[in-house]
Amino acid sequence: MSQSWRKWTRILLAGPGAVLVALVVMAGMPLWLPGGAAGVDNLVLPLVLVPLIWAALFFHACLDRRLSRVAAVAAALFLLHAGLVAHKFLNQRPVAREHRS
Repeated sequence: MSQSWRKWTRILLAGPGAVLVALVVMAGMPLWLPGGAAGVDNLVLPLVLVPLIWAALFFHACLDRRLSRVAAVAAALFLLHAGLVAHKFLNQRPVAREHRS
């Protein structure tokens, strides 16, 4: 691999890639986090954790020597949480209709 290609791949993984994966992880977190006593912890916690998730992905992309490992971790997180969100939206039960007499 050329140095230029590695540099641009790392920039894409650390920049827009980290933002996209962090947002998808945020969207999928309410599906596996417990609701808490008030029932809103699974909604508030992802919003609070997004900057930390982004920072972890950003620094991992900047500091890891192996780009394949960075891409594998980002792809696994993206696919797992995107699959959870897709399953939630595709598995909706139909709304019961009213009978008009």
